[in-house]
Amino acid sequence: MSKKAVESAQAAPHNTAAGTPADAGDAGYSKDLKARHVNMIAIGGAIGTGLLLGAGGRLHNAGPALALAYLVCGVFAFFVVRALGELVLYRPSSGSFVSYAREFLGEKGAYVAGWMYFLNWSTTGIADITAIALYTHYWSMFTSIPQWVLALIALAVVLAVNLISVKIFGEMEFWFAIIKVATIVGFMLISIFLLATQHKVGGHTPGLSVITDNGGVFPHGVMPVVLVMQGVIFAYAALELVGVAAGETAEPEKVVPRAVNSIMWRVGLFYVGSVVLLAVLLPGSVYTADQSPFVTVLSKIGVPAAGDVMNLVVLTAAMSSLNSGLYSTGRILRSMAMAGSAPKFTARMNRSQVPYGGILLTCAVCVLGVGLNYLVPSQAFEIVLNVASLGIISTWVIIMLCHMLFVRRARAGLVARPHFQLKFSPVTEIATIVFLLVCLGMMWNDPEVGRKTLLLIPVLAVMLVAGWFAVRRRVSQNAEQELSRMSTGPQ
Repeated sequence: MSKKAVESAQAAPHNTAAGTPADAGDAGYSKDLKARHVNMIAIGGAIGTGLLLGAGGRLHNAGPALALAYLVCGVFAFFVVRALGELVLYRPSSGSFVSYAREFLGEKGAYVAGWMYFLNWSTTGIADITAIALYTHYWSMFTSIPQWVLALIALAVVLAVNLISVKIFGEMEFWFAIIKVATIVGFMLISIFLLATQHKVGGHTPGLSVITDNGGVFPHGVMPVVLVMQGVIFAYAALELVGVAAGETAEPEKVVPRAVNSIMWRVGLFYVGSVVLLAVLLPGSVYTADQSPFVTVLSKIGVPAAGDVMNLVVLTAAMSSLNSGLYSTGRILRSMAMAGSAPKFTARMNRSQVPYGGILLTCAVCVLGVGLNYLVPSQAFEIVLNVASLGIISTWVIIMLCHMLFVRRARAGLVARPHFQLKFSPVTEIATIVFLLVCLGMMWNDPEVGRKTLLLIPVLAVMLVAGWFAVRRRVSQNAEQELSRMSTGPQ
């Protein structure tokens, strides 16, 4: 849509609620997500395998200062979600940041935002279904079942849940989040008890002495902490789901601020608090990348079946991630399809008001991923996770760019900012964008996978440019039809 058309469309953005939605991709959705669903989707996005599994290797490399890395990355992640929250209150949309990119960056911006987000979740989905199969093989009763069969079963189950209705998705995500929160809280209570009673853990007496006697807060220096941030920032991926989910809740103006504001203290409690407790229980050198740090601690104090319990929780986290990926890409692709920048079939909805076309497209990529993991299982997992990182960083950068332009228009009197705001614009947005790009650049220090992933950027750029030339005529036609609809719509 042209700049002039966009500006004319913004004269009364909130007045479209009673008639036709400001974004054509928002028409037809139910409003079945409750406040508790959105709140737990926010929590579920903040707690995943990055903490439950990945913190072990990072503690080993960075030591207790990992808590500082989680805090710093958490602050910037909060800025992103706060910016998105303000945009949601300005105009709730299931197209979320793609819809805002269309408004503030134009159709090209929406096109890049949408396909990079699809790249993120489709590759993450490949990693998720592979992880689910691997975690299931942990139990002997499933070892005889081929990995690809377990992966397809997991994909089929989550696909069915997403296609039934958004309410079922919300319930599934609610209980997934409950399991993860209960696990973290339970571990923290056990850790506090061990700390208070000075009960030995693997021969070490819990307390600050565990840190001071093993090299201090920075046992390997500052650089390992800086380098680990490029992995830590990806642990917060999926926080932006709050913006997508807001398009299917009846009262976004009440639900979203509460969910966004709660993210900060949850990050502090679950991520930073957990890492601090892990650091005062055992030296960082004891933790390993191939075992959950929670299992490491619990096994040291002789808790029976600690591995079984944590394996179930990590399995739940992978299912939750896959569930969220199918949900969000379905909505994002529909918003793009209505604008002409995604295949037409991704705009289709079923009787339950679920955009099944986009969900099935994401599933198709995941199925291809099963074959990829069959051919190169050891390399494929790391490759897809690093490619996903390109998608999430570009998404967050686009969110901050949209917010910066939104504030600029508000100061020019073209739009009105809601009461729920990201402070200190544009300094906050610029600082966040710089931080994210630095995290991306630090992937160069990993010659095995990270460096190869960065070399994919020119390839992705060429693919995006070629794709744009393929769809630009349809996008232009859809924009003209949208402008005509808005000018002749109900006054």
